[in-house]
Formats: sequence, C-alpha cells, structure tokens
Amino acid sequence: MSDARANILARLRAAPPKPAPSLPDWQPAAFAPAERVARFCQLMEAFHAEVHEVGADWPERLRTVLANRGVASMLFSPATDAGRKLAQEWGEDAPKLVAYDRAVEELKPTLVHGVDAGFTTTLGGIADTGTLVLWPTPDEPRLMSLLPPVHVALVRQGDIVDNLAGLIRAQDWASRMPTNAVLVSGPSKTADIEQTLAYGVHGPKELIVLVVRD
Repeated sequence: MSDARANILARLRAAPPKPAPSLPDWQPAAFAPAERVARFCQLMEAFHAEVHEVGADWPERLRTVLANRGVASMLFSPATDAGRKLAQEWGEDAPKLVAYDRAVEELKPTLVHGVDAGFTTTLGGIADTGTLVLWPTPDEPRLMSLLPPVHVALVRQGDIVDNLAGLIRAQDWASRMPTNAVLVSGPSKTADIEQTLAYGVHGPKELIVLVVRD
C-alpha cells in the first residue's frame, strides 16, 4: 500500500463519527369524527369537487343534481348494492341509466361517447388529503370513473378515515391486496410549463361526491 493511501485511510479511521441527522417529529394526522368528515368535504371542494352530504334517499338527491346540470345519461353497475338501490329508486323522469353489464369491448363506444356521467362506489375517503379511494373491480372497472365527462362517487361517512395507512389497516389490505387502487382528489387536472391549470385533459372534467350519512 502506498504511503499516500495509508495516510488517507488513517485519517478516515481517526475522524470522529458524524452525528445521525435529526428526523422530523412527524405523526400521522388524527381527527375527531365530526372534524374528519368536515375536513374531507372542505378539501374536496378546495380541489374543485362538488360535495353533497346526503341520507338514505341519496338517489333522489342525485337525480336533482344531475338534472340541474343537464346530464342526460349515467353509466352505473347493476351488480353492486349501491347500483341496485340506484336502479330501484331512480324513477321515470330522470337521466337515463346505462348499465355496465357487458364486456368492455361491447361498451367501448358507450364509454367514450355515449354517456355524460359515470357512477361508482368507493372504498373510503382520506380526511388528511381530501382523497377518495377506489378499488376497481370487474363490476366497476377503472374506465367507469375515467372516461365519462362527469364522475359521480359515493362514499359513506363511516368509511372516511384520517389517513391512507389507517384505511389500509382498518380494511386489512394485507390479506387481500388489490391489483389496482385509485386515489382521486378532485376532477382530472394538469398544468403546462406556465402553470396554467386545465381540467379534463386526462379524465373527467367534473367530480360529484355524495357523502352518505351513517
């Protein structure tokens, strides 16, 4: 070993150890139940979503919301509990319900050009970030919330939690990890190099959230 290398290694060994960097004192967000729902709704609206707190008669409330917006048709899944309730209580003088009950290849023209809105359920909501959590399934695939211009999402108050980690623990994702989890905070949006915000470039231009009271 050369003298120069030996000197360098000797100085390195003799140098005092550097103190470990201090870590921020971070704790996951925690909210009281009433504050949790209020924060979720507040952040959703800040992200340009339209939020409605509703009761068991939410299909009737949704009919009014869509009619006021001029929505003529909405895609839904008849295989979910919420979808069955929607179909049973929808009524005659309401936007047309279009069932997602065929292979995506058959429904592709409808998904792209044939409906004004898509209705989906959610796995829950995150109060800390104002985020919906969707778990796409064969009955409610990702395309239902991605392609129609308006996305209508149903979330129950009891499924709104403080943070994502809390939702993962509460619903035991470890035993049934999804192939695809989707986090939605407001309608689709993007910005160019000048930070000009545009909505609907990569997905729905509008997001309507129904928060169902327990």
